[in-house]
Amino acid sequence: MTNTENPSSRPADPLMPPLDAPPGVVIGLDIGGTKTHGIRFEDGVPVLDESVGSSNVQNVTREEAARNLATLFGQIGGGAVSHVYAGSGGIDTEADAAALAALIEPHVPGAQITVVHDSRLLLAAGHASTGVAVIAGTGSAAWGRNADGGEARAGGWGYLLGDEGSGYWLGREAVRHSLRRMNQGLPVDQLTAALLQSCGVDHPNKLIALFHSPDTGRRFWAQQARHVVDAAAAGHTASQELLEQSGKDLAALALQVLQQLGIPGPVILGSGLGMNVVPLQEAFRRHLAKAGVTDVRVLDQDPVFGVLQLLAEKP
Repeated sequence: MTNTENPSSRPADPLMPPLDAPPGVVIGLDIGGTKTHGIRFEDGVPVLDESVGSSNVQNVTREEAARNLATLFGQIGGGAVSHVYAGSGGIDTEADAAALAALIEPHVPGAQITVVHDSRLLLAAGHASTGVAVIAGTGSAAWGRNADGGEARAGGWGYLLGDEGSGYWLGREAVRHSLRRMNQGLPVDQLTAALLQSCGVDHPNKLIALFHSPDTGRRFWAQQARHVVDAAAAGHTASQELLEQSGKDLAALALQVLQQLGIPGPVILGSGLGMNVVPLQEAFRRHLAKAGVTDVRVLDQDPVFGVLQLLAEKP
């Protein structure tokens, strides 16, 4: 699917610092449900790029989050860091931001620490100061800003309340698909067979206990989304329908924010599913086009590179 943005509006090469890149050492963090991506910038140039497990306390314990951050800063930290800019899911209040900053602070004493919702990184990585960013990864959310500084969000409620169109949603729907076929007396199909093999069980009925087991969780089931993507590519109709619904649900999040802000776009789609699953991207574009939204972009660089733009925008 051809990107609708003009070539002149494409994000710059992340290896080339912007003209107004902040001097000194800046650490950028993108904390998702599955991993923590960190980059060390020196005078605007990325010099170290590492990833570890998630540091999002909505997905892992505080202890695990602290261990993962310690590992990451052991790889990219050190020296005189002037600023750490972190984007993370689940940052809904000032208390949420302060709690994450408290985990980061011991590794960068004296540095200024800014914590925002990860959707802000995505918009900035698309080199847009206004518009709507849509996260389609382990979870899902949309966030936007208009020229007057107004902000709005949709979704981002977490997997128990929402996350429609996300990796977790697709994994859960794959389980539901398999259980419905079992109840209807239908044979195991391509999607169910792949899911059973991945989960290490030999019958769909065993998926029920596994799904509710404390040994699996949000990340585990989000990882099962790959079987939906693979089955859809092989022509499995139900999997194709799931990707279509995922794109439709994500488009609905974007439309909510566009309407609240009173802007026509742009809409930038990012994170793992959003950046890599073409049928989902096509469905996303199609449903937005039905509502008259045509400036739709798929992010082509990691969200953490938005950190430099966000720092440049600070007053």
